[in-house]
Amino acid sequence: MNLGLAGKRVLVTGAGRGIGMAIVQGFVAEGASVVAGSRTITPELEKLDGVTAVAVDLSDPEGPAQLVAAAGDRIDVLVNNVGIAPPRPQGFLEVTDEMWATTWNLNLMSAVRTTRAVLPVMLAAGGGAIVNTGSVNSHLPDPLVVDYSAAKAALASLAKSLSKEFGPRGIRVNSVAPGPVATDLWLGDKGVAATVSAATGLAAADVEAGAKAAMVTGRFTRPDEVADLILLLASDRIGNVTGADYTIDGGMTTTL
Repeated sequence: MNLGLAGKRVLVTGAGRGIGMAIVQGFVAEGASVVAGSRTITPELEKLDGVTAVAVDLSDPEGPAQLVAAAGDRIDVLVNNVGIAPPRPQGFLEVTDEMWATTWNLNLMSAVRTTRAVLPVMLAAGGGAIVNTGSVNSHLPDPLVVDYSAAKAALASLAKSLSKEFGPRGIRVNSVAPGPVATDLWLGDKGVAATVSAATGLAAADVEAGAKAAMVTGRFTRPDEVADLILLLASDRIGNVTGADYTIDGGMTTTL
């Protein structure tokens, strides 16, 4: 399927690894020009043709505007992907205000600020597409990631509100809600499995196996599968889809 993304100018946040890297690679494969924002410019980003890598701290309130300015006066697609999901195995009472603020800032406010900076560019051009990387935890809250769940629920609500305000002006806003994805966020040395293992004494492999068992497919979603869904939502192939939140969780969500 030709997604019609060739020649598009795309801005991706949290682009250095994991889902963000897969998103960048997907757009490049479709012939798009990508501005990739990342706290650290990874070797993988540096070697990609068609990518302008920008080192930026999106937890800094000034960071998103700096990234958008680096993208220039044309942005056809924005993917708000940056985020963190710190596990809280000790429970809600141990989550401090500072922890809440850190999670809220990077998962929600970075998207608010980046979108706020991008919208005038898109409005001047007469349209555009915004896709937010959300989480299944926005509708399946989990005490293990209580602050992350709340922030992703707010992000989904934000996307719906923006879709209503800016849809009549040619800008579509959608979200994807992945379940566990095979990235360092879950499987790395400091990921969810390792953190839960350290707190409970369970082997990290058993934590991973338990997460897989919660999905009817019996496996984690691959980063490229999330990226493919985001590319489709960013394309005009489904140009009348806006305000939607697409779940990709291997069947973990069992309710309608």
